[in-house]
Amino acid sequence: MGLKISVMVGNLRMDVYEGMKAVRDMGVTGLHLSVGGGPFHPDKLDKAAREKLVKHIQSLGLEVSAVSSWGGNVHLENPATLDSSVADAKKALELAADLECGIWQAHIGVVPRDVNDPGWATTVEACKRIAEHGEKVGACLAIETGPEPPVVLKRLIETVGSKTIRVNYDPANLILWPVHFCEREKRPYNKEEALRDFQPVEGVKVIGKYVVHTHAKDALVHEDGKRQEVPLGQGWIDWPRYVGLLREAGFNGYYAIEREVGADPVGDIRKAVGFLKTL
Repeated sequence: MGLKISVMVGNLRMDVYEGMKAVRDMGVTGLHLSVGGGPFHPDKLDKAAREKLVKHIQSLGLEVSAVSSWGGNVHLENPATLDSSVADAKKALELAADLECGIWQAHIGVVPRDVNDPGWATTVEACKRIAEHGEKVGACLAIETGPEPPVVLKRLIETVGSKTIRVNYDPANLILWPVHFCEREKRPYNKEEALRDFQPVEGVKVIGKYVVHTHAKDALVHEDGKRQEVPLGQGWIDWPRYVGLLREAGFNGYYAIEREVGADPVGDIRKAVGFLKTL
């Protein structure tokens, strides 16, 4: 059975409606839609506009795989912004429900590893409030992997205890983020240590049952310690094993191609579609 493939339409770097047509022409069925700003921000779409958008997407033979916001500018561990973040989250969940995907993908900050860290309790409180609203409207928050190892994210999900707190698994992020921490803390990067801790592929065995959406993105770290996002299949991710582990975990959702860099994103994304179809 072939994979369900989606494209993060904003990565095409063209008018979003033209981008939708381009995605259709690539022979896939999913649109991963950014709603953190621009024309699809929740505040810019009333009920009628949301219904019109769904009909337009369906007319192209597509569906929304997930909506995306909070690309790294929100920190649920910060009590000073807790109420405003939860209010924003509620709008995103409502939009995800109205666009008939029911999945809102977001970064939530850095989940503390230590449960005695004050930020841990704040993050749990925020997620519980978000989960409660998700249960009410019929949508989930899919937390994107990266800033913390899978085992830490698992602890958060199981502490909150709601089916509306789930995972958007981005295996490349679990390669890229450890380097970021090393740079920030001015310490050398250790490949073996980083892969053992963050488990880019094997982490599926830890949190696979909570994954509802995944980013198809690849990355590597050069000998000089510099990190790089690379075209799909050219990085450190063992894609056949990754897909196999997700299938074993019961995942049957979308593989959303994300290509944030590069001189030819359209070409890279087309090649990524072809690569995923081989799996």
